Amino acid sequence: MGQELPVITTERLVLRPFALSDAAEVQRLAGDWAVADTTLNIPHPYPNGAAEQWISGHIERFRIREIMTLAVTLRSGALAGCISLRLHDGHSRAELGYWMGVPYWNRGYCSEAARGLIAFGFEQMGLHRIYAHHLTRNPASGRVMQKAGMRYEGTLRQHVKKHDRFEDLATYGILYDEQQP
Repeated sequence: MGQELPVITTERLVLRPFALSDAAEVQRLAGDWAVADTTLNIPHPYPNGAAEQWISGHIERFRIREIMTLAVTLRSGALAGCISLRLHDGHSRAELGYWMGVPYWNRGYCSEAARGLIAFGFEQMGLHRIYAHHLTRNPASGRVMQKAGMRYEGTLRQHVKKHDRFEDLATYGILYDEQQP
């Protein structure tokens, strides 16, 4: 596999590298309180210039095999969200992460993007295991993981701190040989 970020096409979506021209839309979508509140690493309010800085690091972070971050776009080109695999090459595994803009919730886009990225991770990157976590107060994220073929593996009690409150994390995972055709 090369050093360039891939483009992955699914039935309704294109997962592609972010461009600096996406920054304003990233700030608008990710900066929504409903998105920031249910993710661990998105600030609120979303600072000016932060999206540009974040996007500027994607290629290098992929080249050093840290994380592969892709824009989730509709076939029309509209930016809907983000999906990523945080790579742990020594263990042939990756952590799936994602966020979707509120206008794109409840349409199956996130599950579709997750299925596409999981398949790519197994088929093109040679991963053995892909796992993900979600705040237990955000069960919709767990449904995304289930629809992507992941299995519930347990809950890490008060594992993270968000807005000065300890939160439980539900953990899901899928192994290479558990993929559905």
